[in-house]
Amino acid sequence: MTSSALFTDAMALTSAGGGVYDGVLNEHWTIGPKVHGGAMLALCANAARIEFGEPGVEPIAVSGSFLWAPDPGPMQVVTTVLKRGRRVSLLDVELRQGDRAAVRAAITMGTPEHSGPDTRPLLSVNPVVPLMTPEPPPGLEPIGPDHPMADTVHLAHGCDIRPSLTTFGPRRDGGMPVIEYWVRPKGVAPDVLFALLCGDVSAPVTFGVNRFGWAPTVQLTAYVRALPADGWLRVMCTATQIGQDWFDEDHIVVDCEGRIVVQTRQLAMVPAQ
Repeated sequence: MTSSALFTDAMALTSAGGGVYDGVLNEHWTIGPKVHGGAMLALCANAARIEFGEPGVEPIAVSGSFLWAPDPGPMQVVTTVLKRGRRVSLLDVELRQGDRAAVRAAITMGTPEHSGPDTRPLLSVNPVVPLMTPEPPPGLEPIGPDHPMADTVHLAHGCDIRPSLTTFGPRRDGGMPVIEYWVRPKGVAPDVLFALLCGDVSAPVTFGVNRFGWAPTVQLTAYVRALPADGWLRVMCTATQIGQDWFDEDHIVVDCEGRIVVQTRQLAMVPAQ
């Protein structure tokens, strides 16, 4: 029986007691044969939010270390509340499959920025809004049948994802790649968990230096800045340095109202030639 591709179903967790939650690593939320790192980080954040159990409190910082790449199938998320504070709280979370930990995350809980006319940032440098329209430009194809990324990016079963393929290759001026995506989940509005996933949605920036193949993430830190509005999320991905062995990759996720909702930075391994 094929599992549901809906993002909300992929994030479903059942309490097993004692801070432990049972769930499934969904076959649709994968890159190639392996579960998407952003989906696993979102599952860790969801378990922390459920365990903490206070309305309006969200995972505002998620720092995850990836220990190995699990396959789709049953898993458990183990949570430990380390601190319950007035404004900031902290949980330790471990995503396990079988007897092995796949992801370990430190999750800071708090209240994201509020929206409204009187809650604008005191200062913001948002590089996405001048370069990316609130909706995908006409003719930008979603990943699906016959798309060049369809055989690898299985996330397209559960979300409408539209990469700007013109930004993937090496830049003529030799500068750092800037990769652009428009993304939204199918059947539901984007929420904090989906925005977190979008902080890891891009193909590796190593495509810009003609290094293709698997680029395993070792560590990823995400900041939730605001709750996303209902609509497309714009994702811009770039980097500071692509080394011979290691590279960093940054995502900025902006909602349809132009607010930064998630920022991420990750350390990953450069694919072999």
